[in-house]
Amino acid sequence: MLLAEDDRAIRHALERALTLEGYEVTAVADGVEALAHAHRDQPDVLVLDVMMPGIDGLQVCRVLRAEGDRTPILMLTALVETADRIAGLDAGADDYVVKPFDVEEVFARLRALLRRTSPVTTGAGAGSGGGSGVADTGREPQISDRQVEAAGLRMDLQARRAWRGRRELELTRTEFELLELLARNAGIVLDHSTIYDRIWGYDFGPGSKNLAVYVGYLRRKLDEPGAPQLIHTVRGVGYVLRED
Repeated sequence: MLLAEDDRAIRHALERALTLEGYEVTAVADGVEALAHAHRDQPDVLVLDVMMPGIDGLQVCRVLRAEGDRTPILMLTALVETADRIAGLDAGADDYVVKPFDVEEVFARLRALLRRTSPVTTGAGAGSGGGSGVADTGREPQISDRQVEAAGLRMDLQARRAWRGRRELELTRTEFELLELLARNAGIVLDHSTIYDRIWGYDFGPGSKNLAVYVGYLRRKLDEPGAPQLIHTVRGVGYVLRED
């Protein structure tokens, strides 16, 4: 694991906590060092502070994603506005923790990110319980070990690529897995708890806006002028993928 945090006290405390939790941690103080270690050591996961001198965490994230590096990235940020969080997702981050944070939340999010290093293994009937419902779409999703096709979407699970029609979608790891979950269950309303459990491995509770932020960002990449919206909100329940 690579940890980049310019605040010495936070860096040392988090490094110690992560080490005691069983992680092998390389801790650095700025974005320049973070990039150097990421290129040389190829860590399993990165924890990046957003606000660092010189090259900040967002820039580190952008550089790695531009190079095709899909290593899971957890951002640490003191910025709490939705626009700031979206900026992190735009840069290619997979998840974020807002300061001040509980170290147990950091552990939970890291466990979820590392579980998602391998392709998601959700079944076609996932999310059928816990308040989910089925909508009649007229077509069942086409699912194989390699590919999922639903509502005009095609996803190559091994290459981790996705298309709407002929247009390829540029998705982060979390976005890809969220879209895969929805596509595998096209026409099924997945409740918030089911999605949190499948994607993050942890239900952050009714006050969390984490899922709404990711759904909103995914919609921005999916939606096209004149084309039907694919991800629909079922108020009080969750989300469903269908082509109206």
